[in-house]
Amino acid sequence: MPIPISELDVPEIDTWSLDRDGILAAIAEIRAEHWIARTPLGHILTRHEDSIAILRDRRFHSAISLIPQMQGIDGSVFAEERQPSILAMEGDAHARLRRLVAPAFTPAAADRLRPFMRSVVEELVDAVADAGRCEFVSAIGEPYPIPIICELLGAPRSDWRLFSDWATDIFRIFNGALAEDLPAIQRAGAELQAYVREMIERRRDTPADDLLSTMIALEEAGDRLSTDELVMLAEAVLMAGTDTTRNQLACSIALFAANPTQWARLVADPTLAPRAVEESMRYLGAVRGTVRFASEPIEYRDVLFPTGSIVNVSLAGANRDPSGFDDPESLDIARERTTPQMTFGSGIHYCLGAALARAELQEALTILAERWPNLELDGDVEWKPDSFGIWGPAVLPIRW
Repeated sequence: MPIPISELDVPEIDTWSLDRDGILAAIAEIRAEHWIARTPLGHILTRHEDSIAILRDRRFHSAISLIPQMQGIDGSVFAEERQPSILAMEGDAHARLRRLVAPAFTPAAADRLRPFMRSVVEELVDAVADAGRCEFVSAIGEPYPIPIICELLGAPRSDWRLFSDWATDIFRIFNGALAEDLPAIQRAGAELQAYVREMIERRRDTPADDLLSTMIALEEAGDRLSTDELVMLAEAVLMAGTDTTRNQLACSIALFAANPTQWARLVADPTLAPRAVEESMRYLGAVRGTVRFASEPIEYRDVLFPTGSIVNVSLAGANRDPSGFDDPESLDIARERTTPQMTFGSGIHYCLGAALARAELQEALTILAERWPNLELDGDVEWKPDSFGIWGPAVLPIRW
């Protein structure tokens, strides 16, 4: 008979009082003896293999849909006049959307934007070149992904500030203060939806070489995306392609500024950029974890997870598990690791825009290594609060 998870004798990790490094240290300490630990809200996995298994088990659903409920907010306020997000969908409906849009998010599709990515990075670097120093988040990290998303969707680059503000406000849903942030989230969502609906109507009449036109034309056995689905997907692209990328780029630069030997390797050999992206995401990912809940009673490892059981998947912990990565505490961009880093997730909710994010980060690191060979910190890094779901430096002073 399986043991109910509530009766399992395992250690507890106080994820409410520990900071991110403390949680990572606690996971490392108990990993050898325990594959799971109790937390104030459900349980947390400690090992790479179990993180993969749970994320690939379709009976464990994304807990994004539970965020309002977990913070005491009526979830219906998000459902009114809104297509369910692909980030929270499950089952056949989720599989259908992924199948339809997958051709628009291939590595080849992302590669077509690389020249534009390079031009954006060069322009941002040129603006601070004479100073010899800058605050990286505001000068490079924050503005970098938005023109690319505008270009991808087919919005004029002049509207990048609108998109940036919408992305910042919509992503407040992950910051742990939903009651306070709800008006800003709803306002940004409504404004973005109205903007995208107008774009869709124009593209139906006059297609262009952009993602919206591609998604409007997508068809499989007569199945096409509705306008509501197109609006939802555009919002998901903005969300998944903005805050994650700018935070990850800032994480990577902070990491390399503190590890000059690794930066010097990239400066000497720009072909290491793809490995530099994967290794920095493994070592210091902007997305540190994700949450799943049991959609039905589930038996796993002779343990019973009743319906509704909350399971925290520590992506950061999985990325530091010695059973998945050789010498995981060492940052080494020259090493070719055979195990994929976990920051993009795994299973059916694996990041749809992973190819785009990889291309953006690779192009940025390549150019920054060329332009800033003597990169170093110019003061203390100020990190965002631990409560932020998409995390990274709030202030990153650097010089070169």
